[in-house]
Amino acid sequence: MTTPSPPSEIACDIFCEVIDNFGDIGVCWRLARQLAAEHGWEVRLFVDDLKAFHALCRDVDPALARQEAAGVVIEHWHEPSRAGRGDSVTLQIADVVVEAFGCELPSVYVAAMAERERRPVWLNLEYLSAEDWVADFHLRPSPHPRYPLVKTFFFPGLGPGTGGVLKERALDAERLAFDRDGWWREHVGVAAPAAESTVVSLFAYENPAIDGLLAQWRDASSPIVLLVPEGRISGAVARFLGVPAFSAGASGSRGSLRAHALGFVEQPRFDALLWASDVNFVRGEDSFVRAQWAQKPFVWHIYPQSDDAHLPKLDAALAHYANGLPDAARDSVARFWHAWNGAGTPDWADFWRHRPLLNQRAADWATELASVGDLAGNLVRHVAEILKTQLK
Repeated sequence: MTTPSPPSEIACDIFCEVIDNFGDIGVCWRLARQLAAEHGWEVRLFVDDLKAFHALCRDVDPALARQEAAGVVIEHWHEPSRAGRGDSVTLQIADVVVEAFGCELPSVYVAAMAERERRPVWLNLEYLSAEDWVADFHLRPSPHPRYPLVKTFFFPGLGPGTGGVLKERALDAERLAFDRDGWWREHVGVAAPAAESTVVSLFAYENPAIDGLLAQWRDASSPIVLLVPEGRISGAVARFLGVPAFSAGASGSRGSLRAHALGFVEQPRFDALLWASDVNFVRGEDSFVRAQWAQKPFVWHIYPQSDDAHLPKLDAALAHYANGLPDAARDSVARFWHAWNGAGTPDWADFWRHRPLLNQRAADWATELASVGDLAGNLVRHVAEILKTQLK
């Protein structure tokens, strides 16, 4: 008897609930595009907030219940005829179902999954964490209490035994081919700053530490050039510069600091912003990952949680990223990251005096992180193993 082969084209449904900011949809959109473009999967992305999605991808029309962008079918989750909430609708259940970040699938969809002749591979994509326990829980199964279905926890991570993080195949080649001066002229309207300047990209949540840091940059001994995408930190920069707003196209100076405001940077253009800078301040999950692939020193503003539950996650990331640095440099990075996340006052001079070491560590760390494998590729390999097992 011949063993049947896995389907040549994998259909995948990704469900995403936009909780806050753009982190959830940012990761799901990047994963969906990569699965479609690099692995040939037929991907549908169910999203409950298309307005937030539109900010990341201008091709997405918030008024449409169903559309396609970048080779991915996008469904408005709350549309009954598409999201599986209409009783008269025959559901099309995919081979792979990704439940992103603990969002709850529509009950009718789960019931239909159980009735499918070949049960789908059901993955719960979790939030990224660098903590040690992640490797123990990655790929753990969770049987459904009522249906003959098993959901598997898929954990992104920074160390071996985890799902890794997202990275497109062409990313390194694109970084090496990046035209820095051309980018500056196109997006800022001026030539790239001279070598004696330090270019800082600033993408952060509201942060009480920003005023003190801006003052340090103002009083720095060498020029600081600040790039600020429009967002939640823009108001603080405007106040410091003494202007009513700091929106796209605006610029201002105080002392050694010159700042340029950029429009909201869509995902495909965000990497170039990181490459155009010398040090990157990033926030949340998606930009945190991109900063690591940029091979530049960076500072992470982790999403704050009650009771400082985010701080152990910050320390876990530091343990990976700063590992191998000399003690003084490692301690300086830790102090600065903690201060930027609410524990102390950032000391820019203490942090940036280690620039050569931080540059080298950024490159070395990207190589180490790549050895874990990229998340999309690891997910595809796991699914292939499950499908082969089903066919035995």
